[in-house]
Amino acid sequence: MEIFNAANLGFIMGGFGNTIIISALAIVFSIALGTVLALVKQYAVKPLSLLVSAYIELFRCTPNLLWILFIYFTVKGNYIFISVLAFTIFTSAVMAEIIRGGLNSIPTSQFEAAQSQGFGFFATMRLIILPQTFKTVIPALFSQCTTVIKDSSYLAGVNVAEFMYTTKVVMAQTSNLSQVLLLYGFTFLLYFVLNFGISLIVRAYQRRVVAA
Repeated sequence: MEIFNAANLGFIMGGFGNTIIISALAIVFSIALGTVLALVKQYAVKPLSLLVSAYIELFRCTPNLLWILFIYFTVKGNYIFISVLAFTIFTSAVMAEIIRGGLNSIPTSQFEAAQSQGFGFFATMRLIILPQTFKTVIPALFSQCTTVIKDSSYLAGVNVAEFMYTTKVVMAQTSNLSQVLLLYGFTFLLYFVLNFGISLIVRAYQRRVVAA
């Protein structure tokens, strides 16, 4: 049986599209939640800061797959929602530490200058501190984005129709070694192109920052 037919390729590429959708949504929500977590840990009163620190350490010190399984078996919803939720609660902890590192790199004189101009805390963060912070941490954030894309393959273990799952289903149709290897090569190529493309964007950004 020829494994690379129109139906199989359409099925596989549908899974690839789901991988991109899940990863993109998880990255956006993780950065948003991670920013809030970083700000609370860095600047909030101690009880809140400690609570956020506990959240961050809980997810940073446990495997992503554990939370995928936990969310899958405890939360009701479609597979896109469940997948995005599982990755967001985990990845936001990592993003929070990346963003907090960027916050720590901003000189305190920036805060003093903002206060002297009458800026409040939120205005200072939105207009002065966070733009500089994200400029600093963009390479690290993009690196974490590639990790999310690669780790999305864990979802195949809970039968989410992402790229690895659809590839696995098609692969089960044949025992021909050459076709299996060809399918592996195709899967490798698409993952590589997607993640290498992100790496090229990061390198271009870094060159532009250095040139500026």
